[in-house]
Amino acid sequence: MFLRHAISPARAVWGGLLVSPFVLGYRLGALEARHVRPLVSGAGFAGRSAEAVRVLGASFAEEVLPDLVRPEAEERIQWHRERGDFTVVVSASLDAYLRPWCTRMSLACICTQLEERHGRLTGRYTRGDCSGPNKVARLREAYDLRGFGSIHAYGDTAEDDEMLALADHAHRGWPLEPRA
Repeated sequence: MFLRHAISPARAVWGGLLVSPFVLGYRLGALEARHVRPLVSGAGFAGRSAEAVRVLGASFAEEVLPDLVRPEAEERIQWHRERGDFTVVVSASLDAYLRPWCTRMSLACICTQLEERHGRLTGRYTRGDCSGPNKVARLREAYDLRGFGSIHAYGDTAEDDEMLALADHAHRGWPLEPRA
């Protein structure tokens, strides 16, 4: 969704041609999303002004993202706030738009970061795609999880399984269901 907001139609066509075999592989179940996302991001953002993409990310976070967040997720965030819980969004989503949204919502954020050099995006991620086992690794780097009395985790794809496994209260899907 953010790519449609942030890249020109010409780049979408050119990039689409480059990555279409990989997207097809993903749709056919032969490739995982975490292997395809970096290729799509690279085609969309390589060489772009980092500042211009940050501006587009901020506008996406303000104008588009609020309508994409599930009401159940918003309710759960509010529930955690009312309890005084420290809340972290851990996502494969791009920092260009997720960080501004999390900042506005007063939430900590761990996500996929676009690599920048000399004011331009390289088309790569600084630390890989923030999904699967990488979510847990980044959480452990950022926080001493033993310091939390109880950990709730929410996820809706297989890319969340490792994170759900470390939680005291794991919830898969929306509406929320305890993980079996």
